[in-house]
Amino acid sequence: MLDKCVRDQWTVGDLDWSLAPPALPRDKEEAVVQYFTDMAGIERLAGALFAAQARKATDPTLRAIFASFVVDEERHAVVAERLARHYDAHRWRTYTMAPALIAFRPHFLRVIELAPPEIANAYITAGELMLDVALLRSLDDYVGDEMSHRAMHLINRDESRHIAIDFHMTEVYASDQFLAERRLRPAPPLADRARGAAALVQMLWYAQPFLRAVFLDPIDKTDPSGRRIREAFKRIQLVARKPTVARLPFTRFMITMQDLINHPVAGPIVGGVLLRMLGGERRVAARLFTADELTRAQAMSFEELADDAVGAKFN
Repeated sequence: MLDKCVRDQWTVGDLDWSLAPPALPRDKEEAVVQYFTDMAGIERLAGALFAAQARKATDPTLRAIFASFVVDEERHAVVAERLARHYDAHRWRTYTMAPALIAFRPHFLRVIELAPPEIANAYITAGELMLDVALLRSLDDYVGDEMSHRAMHLINRDESRHIAIDFHMTEVYASDQFLAERRLRPAPPLADRARGAAALVQMLWYAQPFLRAVFLDPIDKTDPSGRRIREAFKRIQLVARKPTVARLPFTRFMITMQDLINHPVAGPIVGGVLLRMLGGERRVAARLFTADELTRAQAMSFEELADDAVGAKFN
């Protein structure tokens, strides 16, 4: 993987920015420019997450991989900003990042620093799947332009590496070896655990408006069928149900909450409150996989699950 990270680097200048933008209706031009503006913010948030993982990594190869991901995400952010300027042909208005993204960022970063690594990685993996499987591909199709196609091709190549490592770290944090090593370490001080729990609660409060503004609303416009966002969340749900992952306390809690939200009796009563507490929405909290898909996923390795997720963005 580190060899791939080094070999597959590219620069913003590798793209031909002399291509003329297409003529877009005003509402579409404004939407495209806003989405690329927000994409830059999402990519820089992802870069900050990988920087945190690089700081915590003890294996030098893994640390170098995460460091390369930080470089990738900054490059993606710069490309997104350039694409926003490229398609802003009429300068209809001034564009700034979505307020929900700005509000969510510090709380999410604090969770990554303070929460146990399996919780932090779960959110990183979910975010990468929503970005790569759903948002970027839907946005590229919506723009329907050669400049976007060329940029997204290179960005998608990078993001495929990121997803592979996300799934690898999921396997690591759910492994018998990692859990055994954790049991031998002293428990964190109560004050640290309290700070971590408080950070998680604060992040979840801001998560729902962030999810809606940055992912769901744009995808509703760029992929009205909702197929791609369902594909992303389906893969989040399936990896959570791998036996080693499902035994983790945080995963057990989230699966229990999902079951309550979808319960025919309890769901209508407490589902809305639970969704607000968890930062989710009902359409992505529904059980999105079939029994056959669950059986298939249970038989797959984490590497195969990562490959399957990467393949979903090209469907």
